[in-house]
Amino acid sequence: MTTKLSSIFGQIDDPRRDVTKLHKLNDILLIGIIAVICGAETWNNVEEYAHAKEDFLRGFMELPNGIPSHDTFNRVFSAIDHQQFEDCFIQWVSSLAGIVKGQVVAIDGKTIRGAKSHGKKSPIHLVSAWASENNMVLGQVKTNEKSNEITAIPKLLDILELQDTIVTIDAMGCQEDIASKIVDKEADYILAVKLNQKQLYEDIEDEFRFSDTIKTDTHVDLGHGRIETRACHMITEFSHIQNKQKWKKLKTIVKVESTREFKNSDKPTEMATRYYISSVKAKAEDFQNYIRYHWSIENSLHWILDVAFGEDASRKRSGNSPQNFSTLNKIALNLLKNEKTLKVGVKGRRLKAGWDDKYLMKVLNI
Repeated sequence: MTTKLSSIFGQIDDPRRDVTKLHKLNDILLIGIIAVICGAETWNNVEEYAHAKEDFLRGFMELPNGIPSHDTFNRVFSAIDHQQFEDCFIQWVSSLAGIVKGQVVAIDGKTIRGAKSHGKKSPIHLVSAWASENNMVLGQVKTNEKSNEITAIPKLLDILELQDTIVTIDAMGCQEDIASKIVDKEADYILAVKLNQKQLYEDIEDEFRFSDTIKTDTHVDLGHGRIETRACHMITEFSHIQNKQKWKKLKTIVKVESTREFKNSDKPTEMATRYYISSVKAKAEDFQNYIRYHWSIENSLHWILDVAFGEDASRKRSGNSPQNFSTLNKIALNLLKNEKTLKVGVKGRRLKAGWDDKYLMKVLNI
């Protein structure tokens, strides 16, 4: 695995001048990846880990001038082209295993809130793709703010292998061009619809108001002191969708009505209605699962990055450092998620990898 990591990430251009190169770029990259797997959340942590594990690291790297300083890690990762790093990350993910056909690939954005500049809000917003069955991040694209997701999503779609998957995106991605691009990638789409597509939203409301061909599946979840009921309704024969040909391969519209009641609490019942369009023709119970899988990107990626990796608390600000460290986090997350012998959470696996070199070697597949 370290050979594969080295060969793929070895394609990254070294931003340093020759006279300043005391350490090999590949060593700096590999130490960064391993240190983050083992719990490092700052460049100081990376240096401290490398000094503590120098004998272990010398087992597969030369380190001709010893361990780089935290300033060196910061300077190098700030200067590395983030687009090139992300491209290598996607290439590496593709080399791990084929994408499971028919699975949901959820696309959603996350702001790195700690990466502020001169007291202003975070300039770093990353749009990521999460494979629900492979249980890994497939790739990410940086934008300056959430409103730019509309332009970032097509860039991410361009660089991903999506054949025979179902791509799910929230209402920001409900755009005709995005639907067409997904179909052109030989994939299907499920796109949330809100009032940013006002005419389509109103047409779907009318369809569910007047149609007599609605199919429904109801699912009830009990737990955590609440009762959640989700009724999924779908229609495949439209009469009120105007200009439906603008949405490539549109086959199904979906309405999900959810009700959340709280036991032993005065908290009022919560109700919500959400609409979707899709190129998939399936059963209502299948759409229940597809839409639930979409939200796994929140629990399995964004939440873990914040809780287990401390990403939201990160204060990295210089150059490309914030997004490149986020890429390190995602490399580490993919490796930790796919080491399945230890039955604990990601945070526990990071601790174990930091303490136990034999377990770390399993994570790295050495």
